[in-house]
Amino acid sequence: MRRALVHLMSFSMEHNTKLKDLQVTVKVYHGYGHTHNCVVYGHVLEGKRLIRRRYTRNIFYNIIHLIRSFMVKPIAGVSVHLNWQKQVLTAVTATDGFFKFEWASESEIPAGWHPVEVNLMDAGGKVICTGEGSFFVPHSTQYAFISDIDDTVLVSHSATMRKRLRVLFTKNPRTRKAFADVVKHYQLLAYSHTSPTMPNPFFYVSSSEWNLYEDLKEFFRHNGLPEGVFLLNEIKRWYQLFKTGKTKHNGKLIRVARILQAFPKQQFVLLGDNSQSDPEIYAAVANKYPGNIAAVYIRNISVVNEAKAGEWLSSITNKSIYTLVFEDNTEAIEHSRLVGLI
Repeated sequence: MRRALVHLMSFSMEHNTKLKDLQVTVKVYHGYGHTHNCVVYGHVLEGKRLIRRRYTRNIFYNIIHLIRSFMVKPIAGVSVHLNWQKQVLTAVTATDGFFKFEWASESEIPAGWHPVEVNLMDAGGKVICTGEGSFFVPHSTQYAFISDIDDTVLVSHSATMRKRLRVLFTKNPRTRKAFADVVKHYQLLAYSHTSPTMPNPFFYVSSSEWNLYEDLKEFFRHNGLPEGVFLLNEIKRWYQLFKTGKTKHNGKLIRVARILQAFPKQQFVLLGDNSQSDPEIYAAVANKYPGNIAAVYIRNISVVNEAKAGEWLSSITNKSIYTLVFEDNTEAIEHSRLVGLI
């Protein structure tokens, strides 16, 4: 343990001496929380921030952009700092450049979005690079929604790697397809039982990697889907591109559980599909947190998995939790109205 600590310290010092000579990006993602538990996370990467300047149907341009999204060089073992009001917080990046801040605010935080800055500084305390982000504090009486992305909102063909890669390589965030009426359903849910100025929070938990964060944000913005917090899979390097979207069952389960633990007073609706493990994961979550789940929705995109999805939902012990395996969102909207979710 001591040897590992010394190695990390020397590694960090070596990086700090070299950082001033590098072009560095601090990426800060949307976080979430409340007064007693605020969470903000991001990555420190070598090189300048990748910005898509054109949205074109040119296949070669889209291929190049996707490959560049995975040509990342994480910077490990460096300190980043977040100033929240009078509090100064410090985190150290992991081997993949990932950092996470989790803290309790010394003063009450009102509901809504709150901007934050994360600074990377050299050994002398000079700011080398700054990343800007924000975190969302929901109202405690609102519903909250946890949704998968691929094949729940976004047509992705996750179960077939060949088809998934074809879509990734040939499409861009503005030409990717959303499922029919999914935007309508999610907008209705976002503003159900709340005021227009304070939409219900959405958490988008996906097996897609952090490499795709900017493209996913643009897809959601372009299609008018509710703004929310993304919790994605570990960042991948260029040589792992053909393994995109592959993650372990427990990874997604842990991310969903963390959200529920952060907001114990809210009622959650879980939305997913039956292409992979969503029915099993959501059934496990509903059985572990039976008083916190209002409903579970599963999109039926795999006829082979339809019966199994129904079995998993039937295994939920709290029978007051509404469940639905649906073909299209018109059916889901009708069900949401029937049970009073919208």
